[in-house]
Amino acid sequence: MISLLELQKHFINLRLGTFIHFSSGTVQFNSSETEDWEFECENNDKHRLYPFNEKDWNPLNLDCDQWAAVAKSGGCKFAAYITKHHEGFAMWPTAYSEHSVKNATNKTDVVAAYLEAFRKVGIEAGLYYSVLDLTAGINRKSCNDEQKKIIKGQISELLTNYGEIPFLIVDGWNSPWGGPSYEMLPFEEVDELVKSLQPNCLLMNIGWTKGIDGSDILFFENAAGQDVSSGFEGPGALCQKLTGTWFWRATDAVTNPASATWALEKMYPCFPMNVNFILNLSPNKEGRIDENLANEFAKLGEELILPDPIKEIPNGWLKR
Repeated sequence: MISLLELQKHFINLRLGTFIHFSSGTVQFNSSETEDWEFECENNDKHRLYPFNEKDWNPLNLDCDQWAAVAKSGGCKFAAYITKHHEGFAMWPTAYSEHSVKNATNKTDVVAAYLEAFRKVGIEAGLYYSVLDLTAGINRKSCNDEQKKIIKGQISELLTNYGEIPFLIVDGWNSPWGGPSYEMLPFEEVDELVKSLQPNCLLMNIGWTKGIDGSDILFFENAAGQDVSSGFEGPGALCQKLTGTWFWRATDAVTNPASATWALEKMYPCFPMNVNFILNLSPNKEGRIDENLANEFAKLGEELILPDPIKEIPNGWLKR
């Protein structure tokens, strides 16, 4: 077992990674200008308007090797894939829900395909998992014992059936935008589960905003307005996107993404504060990354200059 401080240092020295947003939101919201999920349902007691039919999941040209090649061309050292977003559709054949790829038209285990492709090119491949689950009714008002079994069972599947996972990013949990609180599902319960299954797996909570004690890495969703505070010494991760939304839009293929230069300008101030930069990739509904986004990642890789690895761990880093 490697110490938490050493795991944190190793992660920070990776510097640049990518998020892969490819899930039910790719199908449901590709004609919307702004929506990525049913935010009003969770936060304002609205009835669900967008339940997802499993049979509608049918990417005809799924190509995780292409995703990995694009990420590699951009200089990415690590990646995270959205195994289940807030809608609740699981991208692997989970035993804890019928709402998964096992009942889809295309039954490919996308989690397995992603991990194989990224590991093959030497990119450290981690996972993302949403505790908030609109289909299972897991939200800020409900996280009962049966629902906890779903959460813990699915996390156990992800950390048992797919080999070594260097980090798990958890969302929709004790967060301003929805999901159960720590009073309903304590951080320690999930952290203990993760560490019991994979002692060297970092647990990162996107929604935690009060310091490093609720996450192994402090997360900043910069695209949602979260900035790193002056004087922060890490360990942190900041995520951004070159397109308008996290999930693919039909207009993305014919709309210029933000430039590699813009990404570098956002990225470079992060590194002296021991904050990694995570830049989103959004495959289209067929399962491939559009050419214009792939080209911008390639430009990023050509211009990228990463700093030397850190050797000394700042005193403020989490020790437990």
